[in-house]
Amino acid sequence: MKPTFALLALLLALPASAAQLTVELDHTRKTWETADLLKHPDAQTVQVVDDVSYKRNMTYRAVPLAVLLPGLPPDKHLQAVALDGFAAELTAAPLLQKNGARAWLAVEDPAHPWPPLADGKPSAGPFYLVWTDPQAGHISPEQWPFQISGIKQLTTVAERFPALLPDPRLAADDPVNQGFALFQKNCLACHRLNGGGDAQVGPDLNIPYNPTEYFSGDFLKRYIRDPQSLRHWPQAKMPAFAASVLPDSELELLVGYLKHMAGRKQLP
Repeated sequence: MKPTFALLALLLALPASAAQLTVELDHTRKTWETADLLKHPDAQTVQVVDDVSYKRNMTYRAVPLAVLLPGLPPDKHLQAVALDGFAAELTAAPLLQKNGARAWLAVEDPAHPWPPLADGKPSAGPFYLVWTDPQAGHISPEQWPFQISGIKQLTTVAERFPALLPDPRLAADDPVNQGFALFQKNCLACHRLNGGGDAQVGPDLNIPYNPTEYFSGDFLKRYIRDPQSLRHWPQAKMPAFAASVLPDSELELLVGYLKHMAGRKQLP
């Protein structure tokens, strides 16, 4: 009986919104509790200017993400999985940087919760990947996953989802392959293509139709720049991709990849 009461007392003592974050690397697996991260020796108060999710300056208690990824080589690949099915594909190198654009894991303190993202919406917690000086690394909005439940090391997107690959006869530096790299960085967190991908948020971008097949002229580029300017919908989730994040030259490459893949449809 005593162990039962002890367990009950322990459960009641836990904060109602305390959470866990699991980090899975090839060589190690660790689950972090909210309290452990808040008191981590490397935790700092971080000022984020023009936060992507809150659209204003924010202050967080955060840990440099690099310290939670011990021994991870910069050429490896990670995926941050969110509670809503958002799956951000992340190359390790930017996450390990200590200068310029720097990645931080912001930790929501249950005693001081963050504001909701919008009316009737939860906050960005319990864990949120934020960046200081993101312009220095051309960090896209899709590289700011919030409500993170886990981070895991995976093989590359090309290895896991061959249906996304352009024609293998193209040179590695072909513009289509450059567009494929941009697709992984900016689109794959929400969308699948030919059924390939882990995201559960947005539609497949090739099956049954590729957006280049129903957006004429420059309307697709305009839509990517500012979705609400063409289809105003209060519940829309797709962010705008400003030229500071996705320059015109890169937008052209991204659309070029989509056009190429319209001719490489594969049913899931």
